[in-house]
Amino acid sequence: MKKKLTQFLKSSEIPEDGFALLTDQRRRYTGHADIIVQPETVDHVRQLMAFCFESRISVTPQGGNTGLCGGAVPDGGVLLNLSKLNRVREINVADNAITVDSGVVLQNVQEAASDAGRFFPLSLASEGSCQIGGNIACNAGGLNVLRYGTMRDLVLGLEVVLPNGELVSHLNPLHKNTTGYDLRHLFIGSEGTLGIITGATLKLFAQPIIKETAWVGVQSIEQAVNLLSLAQGAFAGRLSSFELISQFALTLSADFSQSREPIEAPWHVLMELTDSVAHEDLGDLLAEFLMDNGFDNAVLASSESERSELWRLRENISAAQRNLGVSIKHDIAVPIVRVAEFVENCGTALQTAFKDIQIVVFGHLGDGSLHYNTFLPDISDNRVYEYENAVNEVVYTNVLQCEGTIAAEHGIGQIKKHWLSKVRSEVEINLMRAIKKQLDPYNIMNPGKLLP
Repeated sequence: MKKKLTQFLKSSEIPEDGFALLTDQRRRYTGHADIIVQPETVDHVRQLMAFCFESRISVTPQGGNTGLCGGAVPDGGVLLNLSKLNRVREINVADNAITVDSGVVLQNVQEAASDAGRFFPLSLASEGSCQIGGNIACNAGGLNVLRYGTMRDLVLGLEVVLPNGELVSHLNPLHKNTTGYDLRHLFIGSEGTLGIITGATLKLFAQPIIKETAWVGVQSIEQAVNLLSLAQGAFAGRLSSFELISQFALTLSADFSQSREPIEAPWHVLMELTDSVAHEDLGDLLAEFLMDNGFDNAVLASSESERSELWRLRENISAAQRNLGVSIKHDIAVPIVRVAEFVENCGTALQTAFKDIQIVVFGHLGDGSLHYNTFLPDISDNRVYEYENAVNEVVYTNVLQCEGTIAAEHGIGQIKKHWLSKVRSEVEINLMRAIKKQLDPYNIMNPGKLLP
């Protein structure tokens, strides 16, 4: 195969040392590929896909390889890593838009927007290595969904190479376009099963010049939900982030970060207001709001360093929990009004089924999505996955009872595909299959992922 590919790919696009790309970041899956390629131009992606389509060779697209569901691990065929498609093509301040290659690292998009006096709001723990194409393919969420929405809400246009090598490109920064089906939404969240995202035009916003941050202790999740409702009524769009953190998660992070816990409480909320217009008393308004509504167990950041320290406690939870060993992770969402019900019922069920299980709960209460990670006692390595189906049965049953979803922002990949029929109807899954069959009749695009 390599000899044939060198007819249209340069030697620099076929790395000899790309074997590390075969293993996912959690080191749970290690796949194999007949060849690993890193095209440097969209035209080379098109030629590659046309060849693979004609030859019926499977293709696994891969961005920064930061996924948590095994969606970018190949099972033979071609591993198509997009990291060399990494140009910022254009910044259009008039339209508040930036056009980039799909392999551009998220942090670089944030920095390019900032250099132009604008703000790109997607913010993830992996932003220093994840890539825009992967963010789009999994419909990433992150810390600012409450105000700015998920990746689906941030994409103005896409450039996609179809499985047969044809190009669909709509990168013009149009804010309105009602000429038929909006095809970009087929590819957002498709996890590389319908085509190769090679470029995107993304929305930019005014830079926030004021940030007021509070860490609030609450007695229950119900009280946190009440705080969220009150804050949305009082501050509307200024409420950018609203994170829920369990006491156990905070203790882990504080020990890992070598920091003091800001306050004592069973549950914690990290909330942030932002404004792009000078508002000198926004911090006073936040403090007054908390006091007036009985949330006096709170700390407000009085400087950027204090704000950064509060956010560090939130962002270090993922790293801190590794000290407990390998976890069975859950990226779930339920209606906000039912978060407390889910946490209570699921926790009780898990503790009944698995004695001394440890549960780390944290996440984006502002949109109802939680990172719900479980650790079994005395098992700190990958042997924990022997119990994954049993743990998932408990967790996902409780999620579904609360009308939630098993994948909020990380996707389905290969880990969760057998659960898809529990959250999507037979009609919906058949429609998905029909769309894939039309675009990918030979099932060469990321086979074995997403669809059961």
